[in-house]
Amino acid sequence: MTSLTSFEHLRSRLYLSLALNGLIILGEFIGGILLNSIGLMSDAGHNFVDQGALFLALYAHIVTRRPASETRTFGYHRAGVIAAFLNSFILLLTALGIALLSMNRLWHPVPVDGDWIMGIAAASFAANLSIALLLQRGAKDDLNIRSAFWHMLGDAWVSLGVVLSGGAIWLTGWNILDPLVSFLVVGAILHGAWPIFKESMEVLLESTPPAISASHVAATIEAIPGVKNVHDLHIWAVEPRLIMLTSHVMIDESRPSLDLLQLIQTRITMDFGIRHMTIQLETECCDPDDIHCDLRKLADHSHETGALAHHH
Repeated sequence: MTSLTSFEHLRSRLYLSLALNGLIILGEFIGGILLNSIGLMSDAGHNFVDQGALFLALYAHIVTRRPASETRTFGYHRAGVIAAFLNSFILLLTALGIALLSMNRLWHPVPVDGDWIMGIAAASFAANLSIALLLQRGAKDDLNIRSAFWHMLGDAWVSLGVVLSGGAIWLTGWNILDPLVSFLVVGAILHGAWPIFKESMEVLLESTPPAISASHVAATIEAIPGVKNVHDLHIWAVEPRLIMLTSHVMIDESRPSLDLLQLIQTRITMDFGIRHMTIQLETECCDPDDIHCDLRKLADHSHETGALAHHH
C-alpha cells in the first residue's frame, strides 16, 4: 500500500469511527438519563471525550501531510504528537471526574434498570470494538492514531464491564454495582492514557528516544578509526518515527574527512535507524569532554554581546 493510499484509507476509517462513536454517545446518554445509570452516563461522557479525540486525531492526520515551509521547516509532523498529548491529558482529567462522581454515587445509590443497561452497553461494546479494529493497523506506527485506538479499545472493555454489572444488578438487585463498574472505566482510561501521555511528553521535551542510548551512539562513533572525540551530541524525535541527530566530531587530521563522514553516517543509520543527521567534523575543540552542551550558559548570558554564538 502506497503512502498516499494508506493515508486516504486511514482517513476514511477515522470518518467512519466518528459516525459510529456519535451513535454510541447518543444512545448511552439518553439511556443513562432514562435509567438513572451513572455507569452508562459515565461511559457516554468518556465516549464524548473520545469523539473529541477522534476529531483531533483526524485533524492532526490531515495536517501532518502538509509540506515543510519557510516558517515550518520540519513540516507539521508534531501535530500528531500534540494531538496525542492533549487527548491523553483530557482522558486523565476525565478519569478523575468519573472517580469523584462514582464515589458520590456509592454514598448515595439510586435504583437502576439492569436489563436495559445490558442492552445499551452491549451495543456500545460492539461499536467501540469495531472502531478500535478500524484503527488498529494505523496505531502500530502513529502515536496520534494509537491514542485514538486506546481510547476506543478501553471503551470497548469498559462497556463489556457495564454489561456484566447490568446482568448482576438484574439478578441480584444490588444497585451499588453500577457506580462500582465506573471504577473500571477509570482503570481503563489510566491504562491507555498514561503511557501515551508520557511518550508524547517526552517527544515534546525533545528527550532522547527510549530505544536509543546517547552514550552508546557516542561510543559507536568514537570506535571508528580516525575519530578522536564526540561532543555536543543531540538526539531527539520530531515524532516517534522521525529521529534526528546533530553532533560535533573531532577527527584525526590525517584521515580524509569526506570518507570518514560517510562512514559515520552509514554506521549511525545501520546501527540506530537514524536517517536525518547533521555531523560537524573538527580537528580541535575547546571542550572535548562535554558530550552534551550546556544550553543554560547561553540563556544565563544572553544579554552579553556575542553570547548567543554557539561554537566549539
